[in-house]
Amino acid sequence: MVSALVLDLVLGDPSPNNPDRWIFKLHPTVLMGNFIAKIEPYFKNPDSKIEKLLGILLALTAICMFAVPVFLALWAIYTYIPFYLNIIIYSVIAIILVKFTICIKLETDWAKAAAKAIDAKDLNEAKKYSHFSRRDSTNLNGAQIGSAVIESMAENLIDFKLSPMASFALFGVTGAIAFRAINTLDGMVGFKDPKHINTGWFSANLDTVVNYIPTRLTAMFMIAAAAILCKDAKNAWKVAYRDHRKTPSRNHGWPMAAMAGALRVQLEKPGQYVLGDSLEPMTGNKILGALRIRDVTVVLWGLMCVGIILVIRLYFLPF
Repeated sequence: MVSALVLDLVLGDPSPNNPDRWIFKLHPTVLMGNFIAKIEPYFKNPDSKIEKLLGILLALTAICMFAVPVFLALWAIYTYIPFYLNIIIYSVIAIILVKFTICIKLETDWAKAAAKAIDAKDLNEAKKYSHFSRRDSTNLNGAQIGSAVIESMAENLIDFKLSPMASFALFGVTGAIAFRAINTLDGMVGFKDPKHINTGWFSANLDTVVNYIPTRLTAMFMIAAAAILCKDAKNAWKVAYRDHRKTPSRNHGWPMAAMAGALRVQLEKPGQYVLGDSLEPMTGNKILGALRIRDVTVVLWGLMCVGIILVIRLYFLPF
C-alpha cells in the first residue's frame, strides 16, 4: 500500500485533458468506464422493474469483469510460481494495481495550478481546473472556482484515496480493484436522469453503502488533521455536523463540510448548496491549505490501514 502511494506520487496519472493519448486510454479506470458505457445498452428494458433488476446484473458484471481476473492472476502467481520468484512478481503487480486505484499527484498538480491562477486573478486559466467537480465554469468567479476545486478535493479524498486504501487493507488487491469498479459504475450510470434512473439505481446505492462508514470516519480524520495543522478543528466539527445534509450525496457532505469549517471558508455550488461560513476570503492559499489537510488525513488513514492489515495478518490469516 505504501509503495503504491509512493509510485503515484512519482508517476501520477495521465491527464484527462488529453483523452486521445494511448496512456490515458489504457488506464484501468478509463477501461472500466468504457466497458460500462459499452455494455449498458444491453441492460435496458421497457419495464422499469425488469430494468432495475438488469441494473443489478450490470453492476455485478462490471465488478466481476475486473476483480475476478485480478484475483485469479494473483492467486496463480502465488500458487504456481516458486516462492523466491512469486514474492517479487506478486508484489510488483500488486503495487501497480493498487496504484491505479489511487490518484494524488495529478490532483495536487491541478490544485496548485488553480491556486496560482486564482491569486493572479487569471480566471480563464483558473476555469481550466473547475471541471474538478464537473460543473460549468462559464459564469463562475474566482471564489466559486476555488470552492469547486476544494469541494472536489474533499470528495476525491474518499473516492480516490481513502476508500481504496481501506478496501485494500480489508480485502487485498482484489478489494481495491472491486472498489474502483463500484466507484466507476456510480460515476458512469449512478444518475437520476431518465436514461440511468433504473439501470443505475443499484450502482448508485452500492457506492453509497460502501462509502457510508469511510466518509464519516474521513470527516473525523480531517478534523484531527486540522488540529495537527493548527487549523480551526472546532469549526470543522461544527460545520460538518451542521451542513453535511445540504449536499445531494448522503456521504460526501461530511468531508466537504469538514473542509469548509477547517478552512473557515464558504463552499458553494450555485443553485444547489452552501457549506460553511465565509469567515475568511477564498484565496489560492485556501486551496493549498486544503491540500495540506488532505495530505495529513491520508497519512493518518494510512496508519490506521497498516494497523488493520497487521491485525488481519496476525490474528485472522496467520499463515
